[in-house]
Amino acid sequence: MLNNIGLPGLILIAVVVLVLFGRGKISSLMGEVGKGITSFKKGIDDGKAEIENEKADSARDVTPEGEKDKA
Repeated sequence: MLNNIGLPGLILIAVVVLVLFGRGKISSLMGEVGKGITSFKKGIDDGKAEIENEKADSARDVTPEGEKDKA
């Protein structure tokens, strides 16, 4: 269905959207989309950092001091 739109069709759709919603509404909407993407990326980075911290904590040597020499 979308394979047949082409450049003139996309331009027509953009003009219709601009006429219906106005420039101010579209720019504020795009600003909100940008904030959402930034928040999503920050959440992913925080999750990765948390996973790395958990891996570092679990990799600690917990062998008792008296048992270290026996191995």
